[in-house]
Amino acid sequence: MAYGSLAHFSNLENYPIPAQSPVISSLVLGKKKEVKAGIGDLRVSGSLDAVLATYSLGSCIGVSAYDPVARIGGLLHFQLPHSSISPEKAQARPYMFADTGIPALFEACSQLGAKWRRMEVKIAGGASSKTSTGVFNIGPRNYQALTDIFKSMGKSINAQETGGFCSRSMWLDMATGEVTLKTNTAGQHVAWTTM
Repeated sequence: MAYGSLAHFSNLENYPIPAQSPVISSLVLGKKKEVKAGIGDLRVSGSLDAVLATYSLGSCIGVSAYDPVARIGGLLHFQLPHSSISPEKAQARPYMFADTGIPALFEACSQLGAKWRRMEVKIAGGASSKTSTGVFNIGPRNYQALTDIFKSMGKSINAQETGGFCSRSMWLDMATGEVTLKTNTAGQHVAWTTM
């Protein structure tokens, strides 16, 4: 499948795109609200008091996309590289796969008013398994699928923390574009800020 431009993804009516991200719980970060993207899930927001969050990125990959001018962004937590392994599951859960979830992330942000050319992309996850090899080592396969998709879309990845053997959690602050990571080995740190 070729990914030419965002217009290529305009027909996503089979993918439920949340117009407003539901507030899952209150964060301890002042008055900000945490909006959780679970495994195989996508959340988008234009609310400056929201922090989009996803947890337990082992072999899965978290993809944040943020327009610093419109202050609209989204967070995808995909689990597997290609929807072709289970077309039925891809119909029901498109965010579970890189090749259906990544286009849906950009389309959902665009529907809220984000501009494709301004969107900054930051990724985390794709860890390797110490016990699995080859086709069963999903983290590297997820990362390869992601980089292939971004290359064919002509979109750059602005920052990444991928690979290794650790689990990561990721937060996107909608007011600032700041992405914070927490790993099971290094603790919590601010990984990237929007320039």
